[in-house]
Amino acid sequence: MVALALAGCSRRGEIDATGGIVAVRSACPTAAVPAYTGDITLFNPAQSRDAAAIDVVADITNLRSTCTDGAQFYTEASFTVNARRSDASVARQVTLPYFSAVVRGGNAVVAKRVGQVTLNFAAGEYRASAQAKAGSYVDKASASLPADIQAKITQKRKAGDADAAIDPFAQPDVKAALQRTSFELLVGFNLTQDQLKYNATR
Repeated sequence: MVALALAGCSRRGEIDATGGIVAVRSACPTAAVPAYTGDITLFNPAQSRDAAAIDVVADITNLRSTCTDGAQFYTEASFTVNARRSDASVARQVTLPYFSAVVRGGNAVVAKRVGQVTLNFAAGEYRASAQAKAGSYVDKASASLPADIQAKITQKRKAGDADAAIDPFAQPDVKAALQRTSFELLVGFNLTQDQLKYNATR
């Protein structure tokens, strides 16, 4: 953990003796589901977009992540896929593709993998669930703030000092360093362009 604080002994969100507020930044990548990729709708026939043609609807939920600190940061995300179908007359197996991507600075994809999750519907059952996982490795040095940036952020400031009213996080070099060392593990369904458009416009 890298402390972005004006005092090291206070807890997160507390005001310390100098009047600063303590915040904590983890160098471990955070896990999230990007907008419009957390659910998928299958139609029958596939080219239809009528509500009556909806075949299977599935969504990603309960996304949780753990981070292991070693030579690299290893983040493992686990999640649940819940699905429902419109026709429960027979047993059926549905396999859905999902992606996991490591994103740096909010917009640069540095790695991507595609996996599959299989849902087994029993005869007479409209709903099914399955568990899936995704993982990522991030170089520790790439995700850690340089010492000079850490020093600039954690520098103690007193009332009356020339830089007392300056927010260190607003300084261009600090903002750039924070963005450069920020990583995310993004997980979602690996949608086609038509499926993504459907999610975004429905």
